[in-house]
Amino acid sequence: MASLPVSLELRDATAVLTLRDPDRRNVLSREMVQAIGDAVQEAEDSAARSLLVAACGPAFCAGAELDTLLSAADGEFAPVTAVYEAFLRVRRSSLVTVAVVEGPAVGAGFNLALACDLRVAGPRARFESRFAKLRLHPGGGHLFMLQQIVGPQDALRLALLGEAWDAPTALARGLVTTVDDDPVSAATAIVASLADLPKSYVQRVLATARRSPELPGFDDALALETVAQHWSTTQPEFVEGIATIRAAIARG
Repeated sequence: MASLPVSLELRDATAVLTLRDPDRRNVLSREMVQAIGDAVQEAEDSAARSLLVAACGPAFCAGAELDTLLSAADGEFAPVTAVYEAFLRVRRSSLVTVAVVEGPAVGAGFNLALACDLRVAGPRARFESRFAKLRLHPGGGHLFMLQQIVGPQDALRLALLGEAWDAPTALARGLVTTVDDDPVSAATAIVASLADLPKSYVQRVLATARRSPELPGFDDALALETVAQHWSTTQPEFVEGIATIRAAIARG
């Protein structure tokens, strides 16, 4: 029986999803797409608060298979959109997601990193759209996600002008939050504090944070946060939190 192209390891409140098809540079094959979706669901069903998306081998993810892309020229575009489900499932996850990029993230593989809430890079990380080289219009929300993270000018430098960013450049441009020789440990440390928070609280704050940038204006964001804040005051952990702070104040 062939081994699965991904593995999932639960480490307390953190789940680590690792792409394991290094010989093919963790390409988003049909099997890989299905395995990613299944692993994300398993992580969400666990006690995890966060999900790290990592990869073994020299590449983070080389994106879609070239044969899949070429099928679109023959009128078969559905296989291309099927690839989207790999990163869209991560983007829709109820967990805080962190891409751990230790090699090239290319095309749809770049989308997989963009779909995460945070990105941590190793020194060999490289981010490349590559759509322009293929004369293929960016897809899967690539431009939208890029512009949200790095702004419109840098998004065009990557997606249209064909720039590829190494780890230091990605850090300077705000694409990644940290560059570390041990990016898995660095990512784990970043999300470690989530273990002390109720899972429902983490999910509610995360949902609000993701939705806010897409709202028309401040009043809409204010209304969204007000409803969510009211919800939080009805939770027993809120009263416990107030009691903890009062006790700390009383101790001086």
